[in-house]
Amino acid sequence: MKIARIFRAILRLILTLFGLILNPLTGFIFHLVYDKNARKVPPIQNEILLQSATRLAQRIRQREVKAVTVMEAFIDRVKTVNPIVNAVVANRFDEAIKEARAVDSLLDGGDLSEEYSENKAPWLGVPLSVKEAFALSGMPNSSGLLVRQGTLATSDASVVVSLKKAGVIPFIVTNTSELCMWYESANHLYGRTKNPYDTARIVGGSSGGEGCIIAAGGAVIGIGSDIGGSIRMPAFFCGIFGHRTSKGVVPNDGQFPSPTANDMDLLSTGPMCRYAEDLKPMLQIMAGNNARMLKLDQKVDLGSLKYYTMEDDGGSLLASNVDPQLKEAQIKAVIYIEQNFNLTVKKVKLHRFKYSLEMWSALMYSSGGTSFCEYMGNMEGVVNPFPELLKWLVGRSKHTLPAIGLGIGEKFDALLASTNEKFLKCLEELKTELKELLGEDGILLYPSHPLLAPYHNEPMLHPFNFSYTGLFNALGLPVTQCPLGLSSEGLPMGMQIICSMFNDHLSLALARELEHGLGGWTNPGHIA
Repeated sequence: MKIARIFRAILRLILTLFGLILNPLTGFIFHLVYDKNARKVPPIQNEILLQSATRLAQRIRQREVKAVTVMEAFIDRVKTVNPIVNAVVANRFDEAIKEARAVDSLLDGGDLSEEYSENKAPWLGVPLSVKEAFALSGMPNSSGLLVRQGTLATSDASVVVSLKKAGVIPFIVTNTSELCMWYESANHLYGRTKNPYDTARIVGGSSGGEGCIIAAGGAVIGIGSDIGGSIRMPAFFCGIFGHRTSKGVVPNDGQFPSPTANDMDLLSTGPMCRYAEDLKPMLQIMAGNNARMLKLDQKVDLGSLKYYTMEDDGGSLLASNVDPQLKEAQIKAVIYIEQNFNLTVKKVKLHRFKYSLEMWSALMYSSGGTSFCEYMGNMEGVVNPFPELLKWLVGRSKHTLPAIGLGIGEKFDALLASTNEKFLKCLEELKTELKELLGEDGILLYPSHPLLAPYHNEPMLHPFNFSYTGLFNALGLPVTQCPLGLSSEGLPMGMQIICSMFNDHLSLALARELEHGLGGWTNPGHIA
């Protein structure tokens, strides 16, 4: 235990010095390397692409627009933007067109069975994007692991089944980080995904391809999964909405890798979309019979809720300081809430938040699930990360550096056993504190990430910044990432909206209100 404490203290000192001395220099280097060829996606001109999935579903059913016309519009957009951003790694365009035509034939016939009624299939004909980690029959399912190249899903994940029954048509699958455990979506199988607002920047991970293609207008809704912020970070970096559902509500099966043992408690499957009005109906479908647990049909009086705000993690030396522009954006949201509902948003300082990384790590590494090195070996053996690091240094490894680093870190878990116990206790105390603070009618506003979208590879200099999202995986609480406009550099800003367990309806309602009042998603093609 003493060795672990000394190691942690030394690490904190090194990172602090690095931040004060080297970060400005490395930032300048990244600027020189990546900004020279930076681009943004072209403006969206087709009005079909600028409508919510809810609205498109209404228009298709009312025969104002054909399903095949909608599908063709999104396919054309993917073909336009994907050569720029590399978000889509496989498609089923031909099958999707056939399925859209079948929808049109059904609706034109007018005599629909109960299966295709508005009640059973509310989103009939709406295009759907799917994270490649989810099984979609006949499509790749590798999560960027090179040895799984050519592996095709033979069935659909549960959430895919539910959404198909609701009428959506899957047409693309999107990129992830290797094995979905890093916050930049890049791997040796599919390459690197680039931000539609600035291709020199990351899209986040692991659901980075989803966040990117939705923000770029190539999709309107998508499926993401989140074990440490893998929905919310891409949604933040790409300026869209993403929701981490209350623990245990939406089925997590049908993913690779699929967490085992207590790792599953950290994982949440949820919706990603451009428009806040799509969050609730999508979540209702994805949750199936469990949707009643979330009170999604309950009317929310936003003016009667309690609001709290916290602008940083309280002083962790392992995470970066929050960018001043992100603090200003959150303050702007606070002012809007206060003025719109004639109430006071209370500023809080929850001191245990500065141990966010430690609490998430303690829960992750004490879960007893499958090791990351086993996943690296495709469950057919255990990869030794130390030789892989040597191979990486000479360009011969099949794995990315973040994956190798995670594998190496895993080998030192035993040294932190007693320290993990301490932080698991800290986590339980924080759960109690938040339950008392939020109750059934409270909302906490908190940064989604401390930095604006970094340059490619830059996350390796700030590996612990995911702690801003990872904390809530450890807590199991529902969280909605809400976009808050663009920075002076033209990069998306946002914040997290947190509420107590099974009160997802509160954060979703506030996200929709803030979209109305502060603008929501911004078309990246229209940035000056």
